[in-house]
Amino acid sequence: MNYKEEYNFWLTDDYFDEATKEELKSISGDEKEIEERFYKELEFGTGGLRGVIGAGTNRMNIYTVRKATQGLANYIISKNGQNKGVAIAYDSRRMSPEFADEAALCLAANGIKAYVFDELRPTPELSFALRTLGCISGIVVTASHNPPEYNGYKVYWEDGAQVSTPMDGEIIAEVNKVTDYHTVKTMPKDEAMSKGLYQVIGKEIDDKYMVELKKQIVHPDVIAKVAEDIKIVYTPFHGTGNKPVRRILSELGFKNVYVVPEQELPDPDFTTLEYPNPEDPKAFTLALKLAKEKNADIVLATDPDADRLGIYALDTKSGEYIPFTGNMSGMLIAEYILRERRATGTMPVNPALVKTIVTTNMADPIAAKYDVKLFEVLTGFKYIGNEIKKFERSGSNNYVFGLEESYGCLAGTHARDKDAIVAVMCLCEVAAWCKANGKTVWDQMLEMYAEYGYYKEDLYTITLKGIEGSQKISEIMENLRKNPPKNFGDLKVLKFRDYEKDVITDLQTGAVSSTGLPKSNVLYFDLDNDSWCCARPSGTEPKIKFYMGVKGDNIEDAALKNQKLTEALKSYI
Repeated sequence: MNYKEEYNFWLTDDYFDEATKEELKSISGDEKEIEERFYKELEFGTGGLRGVIGAGTNRMNIYTVRKATQGLANYIISKNGQNKGVAIAYDSRRMSPEFADEAALCLAANGIKAYVFDELRPTPELSFALRTLGCISGIVVTASHNPPEYNGYKVYWEDGAQVSTPMDGEIIAEVNKVTDYHTVKTMPKDEAMSKGLYQVIGKEIDDKYMVELKKQIVHPDVIAKVAEDIKIVYTPFHGTGNKPVRRILSELGFKNVYVVPEQELPDPDFTTLEYPNPEDPKAFTLALKLAKEKNADIVLATDPDADRLGIYALDTKSGEYIPFTGNMSGMLIAEYILRERRATGTMPVNPALVKTIVTTNMADPIAAKYDVKLFEVLTGFKYIGNEIKKFERSGSNNYVFGLEESYGCLAGTHARDKDAIVAVMCLCEVAAWCKANGKTVWDQMLEMYAEYGYYKEDLYTITLKGIEGSQKISEIMENLRKNPPKNFGDLKVLKFRDYEKDVITDLQTGAVSSTGLPKSNVLYFDLDNDSWCCARPSGTEPKIKFYMGVKGDNIEDAALKNQKLTEALKSYI
């Protein structure tokens, strides 16, 4: 069917409820809106679904969620995993509880038990829960840090990581086979519960999760020493982090934790925020106001599904709060863990640090100093989770820490996704260690720059919505692929990596080699002076992202080099 026929099918078929039909009738005169909603199916990508909430095949609604779940159920059954069950969590967004139930009841109708949290929970706790319960799969209903009109649906497998190649493609194929909504199964909730196919979970998982988090603490004695003095401001951005963050910090003994009252409670409209993203400085307005009132040492924010952490730290010399990028906070935690585990003799044998290809190169000298093997993976934390699985299967290495530039990291292996709850805990331990040693977190960052190098990274994003936008993004990537630049400003391109073609070309010698990583639509340029640039279309948003990094002689020099590289990239694009 074309988009108009699909629209009319949704308007007239008895399968769809009256509220859906009324919503669609309200756009009857808007041809462009009808086309946007029905020109394609909401794509079940490598991580699942994500889109604007609303009626239509290209929107997040109970029907597209149910249809995707039927495909997942078919895949689980094909792998004989139906007896293991599926864990389901959800965040504070509009329709999240409803979408979680729709998924659970579709699974139940297919004979697959669903374990559903009693209220909103962080994404990393879903990863932990499914492994704890021995489930074959997991689903978390969240759109992470997207604007309020979005929601999403991410799929995890029994190892606790988001599904990756080749399994993601196999699940997508099963979802795409479901072409008739009438074949999608569901059942009443009371029937599912009476048959033992819908089970509510909660406190028992929370308690076990807290126990695992605490195993990552290196110096509980240091926390105890400064617990009365250190001041922490925290905001959950109206999301899932509030209860677990407050609980873990309280149980560790921190006495002065101030939660931003205006952003404490769940709010699907994110009323106090333009954009619920810890990468956005404006999102910290209320937290910084409270921090100045309390003279806080650090300011922490978790995104709505609590898998990413943003921080500011007090600079006592200027009295200002300094923002940390995900690279900075990740390196701060990583360096502390590696240093202190070496010092205390608690480092495992064959330790491993894992980062994505667009994460700071500061990881290289840090890993080298502490004799930790550094592994590099594609963008997306599921690839870090996959490395953990490889280590455990082969026995080759022991995972210690992993991070990506987009404010996500994981200490330990209790989860297989980035975990802002454990990141908060680790960062607060770092802050306690700094205070016990007479310095601030910002002082510690400056010391790391002086020792390892003044690395600076940035992200330039172009948003192109709709059908035309998608085509434009493809054109930009294809032009870069076919006509790779020889330089960006005064920085020469040394090597060109095309991950889709699995090729690295040395532009100086012409030598060609393999990337050694799975195929992905990513282009990477190794530049001279320890600089780099990477182009990658977003898998969840209508954007193309350009990541870049430089190394300077000092903070000002690094900022200037970064600015020049950004300008050179913009002029080329």
